[in-house]
Amino acid sequence: MEELYSCRQAIENCTQTQTFAIAHLYKEENAMDMHIHDCYEIYYSISGGKQFLIDNKFYSIEPGDLFIINQYESHKITQVDKMVHERIVLSIHPDFTKKLSTPGTDLDACFSNRPEDFSHRIPLSREQQARFLYYINKITGAEGYGHDIIEQSAFMELMVLINNTLQTSASHAAGGCVYSQQVDDILSYINRNIASSITIEQLSGEFFLSESYICRIFKAATGTTINKYICARRISIAKSLLNEGSSVTEAYEKSGFTDYSNFFKAFTKAVGISPKKYAQCSVL
Repeated sequence: MEELYSCRQAIENCTQTQTFAIAHLYKEENAMDMHIHDCYEIYYSISGGKQFLIDNKFYSIEPGDLFIINQYESHKITQVDKMVHERIVLSIHPDFTKKLSTPGTDLDACFSNRPEDFSHRIPLSREQQARFLYYINKITGAEGYGHDIIEQSAFMELMVLINNTLQTSASHAAGGCVYSQQVDDILSYINRNIASSITIEQLSGEFFLSESYICRIFKAATGTTINKYICARRISIAKSLLNEGSSVTEAYEKSGFTDYSNFFKAFTKAVGISPKKYAQCSVL
């Protein structure tokens, strides 16, 4: 399998082939704001970084950390230094892990079967890091006769490693998160009330902070604005509802949008297709 050098390219490749793609990144692409995509993402940090914001959780990023993100979770790397930022990112089509699973081994478990205190971050031991990189190199180095079988078998072993590590590691408790208490409280409030109208003025009154201050500390901590964060979370919820069979109207109303035109524009821009088209694809 060809090793790619762009997250966007990996996502496009994954979507087109409905399998998986691997990107090995050494420098920053144009910074993505809070975003979601239809592929699962496994993010392995080689050089470390600053922070990962996934839905309403902050995580520090250390060398050897693994992050597991599903297709409904909005996320963004925040406060990354301008130094070399080396990482490996796997984009995986959700149907692919389901297809490869067996009655005794659910390779999709790390993306879909999660406890309430799930942490997206798994710090890998040196031995686990070596095994992870072994499988990555086996996949990207496969050539010639039987390369597709080698790639798929190595991918399956990699997913067994990740799921097994997640199940046996104590690191998947909520303590893996890094919080700014004020911003954490704001995030928690937003997510509790995401289906209702939320304004900066309302947040200002709720937390007894000025509008300018609340906007400033939120942007400093998350790297995005309050309104962009709320929009991304609502789109994530709408995607999940549509995938579960809800109508476009139900998804629009339950995700907290108050204007259908804004919902349509925001959803189409973030997902790449209209809500109606996405709902039709979800039932195929």
